[in-house]
Amino acid sequence: MKLAEQTILLTGGGGAVGSALAEALAGDGARVAVLDRDEQALAQLEQRVPELGAYRCDLADPEQVESTVEAVHAALGPVTVLINNAGTIHSEPLVNLLSRDRKRHALESWQKTLDSNLNGLFYITACVAERMVTTRTRGLILNVSSVSAAGNVGQSAYAAAKAAVNALTVTWSKELGMFGVRSAAIAPGFLDTPSTHDALSEANVKKWTKQTPLQRLGTLQELTSAVRFVIENDYYNGRVLELDGGLRI
Repeated sequence: MKLAEQTILLTGGGGAVGSALAEALAGDGARVAVLDRDEQALAQLEQRVPELGAYRCDLADPEQVESTVEAVHAALGPVTVLINNAGTIHSEPLVNLLSRDRKRHALESWQKTLDSNLNGLFYITACVAERMVTTRTRGLILNVSSVSAAGNVGQSAYAAAKAAVNALTVTWSKELGMFGVRSAAIAPGFLDTPSTHDALSEANVKKWTKQTPLQRLGTLQELTSAVRFVIENDYYNGRVLELDGGLRI
């Protein structure tokens, strides 16, 4: 797939990772539409990259997802690349004996984490994939996973959601491949982004940096390079590209 010929729908486009991807892909000549719940972040992104299409959408709301995908198709035509980037990092142990209030993992944060990282991904992929298949559009579903999918201490909900994303990636590659639609994922390690520093204490950031064989966090430029590779390589399908500096958790 040639980047300059693609119509890309990117979720979570208002965050640090999403906005960096959106700017880079638009700079490569692709038509890019971004989705996010944060209207202010979308407005700021549009100011920097006015050629982007920005849409406010809560991916946890299936009806809103459906109407937004329809709006993107009406404005830009068939989506050829869906990048499922939206999600939030959440850290919370299953049992916390040091907590004065609730010692068990909160059900609310469990559900919220699954909505953010898994359910919304499923809703929008179903909408976009249906249109790809029915319109005979060759395309790509690209999911952003995480090194935590292997199971990370203190991240029950987040690790479970990302492990499910990896499983869906393989499942969809088998279901959609016959229609010319690829499914792949990228699983970054710890990136040097605001979301990483917000979700983890600086002590944990230093710990993971030290445990990564390259002794540093990943960069947004390196993630962008991996995204370009997956889009442009038409034989990359049903696999999770691990971009973690050699880290194993």
